[in-house]
Amino acid sequence: MYLRAPINRLIYEPTITIAEGEATIAIDVHEKYFHAANAMHGSVYFKMLDDACFFAVASLVDDVFVLTTSFTTYFTRPVTSGRITSRGKVVHGGKNVLLAEAEVFSADGKSIGRGNGAFMKSTIPLGPPLGYE
Repeated sequence: MYLRAPINRLIYEPTITIAEGEATIAIDVHEKYFHAANAMHGSVYFKMLDDACFFAVASLVDDVFVLTTSFTTYFTRPVTSGRITSRGKVVHGGKNVLLAEAEVFSADGKSIGRGNGAFMKSTIPLGPPLGYE
C-alpha cells in the first residue's frame, strides 16, 4: 500500500519495514527535496515522520484505514546528503485513537527531527481498492 501511493512517486525508492506497533522508512536525500538554502525541506521530514507513525499504528489496526488527526514536528538538524531513516512506534493504543512518535536520523546516525501524532480509526475498510493485501 505504501509503495503504491501516488505521493511516493515523488520520492526516490523508499523502503519500509513494519513490525507490530513499529515501522521504519528510509530514503536517499536528493537535491529535488531541497529548499532555497540547499538543505532538505521540512515537508520531507514531516512525511518521513508521519509515515513511520502511521504504519506503526496501522500495524495494530487490521480492519479499517487510520487517519492522521494531528501531528507535531520538530526539525533539529539540516541534512544535505545520504540516506535518512525514520523510526516510528505506537506509544498509546486506545479503542479509536492511537498515539505514536517517530524520530528521523541522518546516515551517520544523528537525530535530524522528531514528531508525534494522533491517529484515528476511520470507517474506510481495508482491502484491494486501497492497495491493501
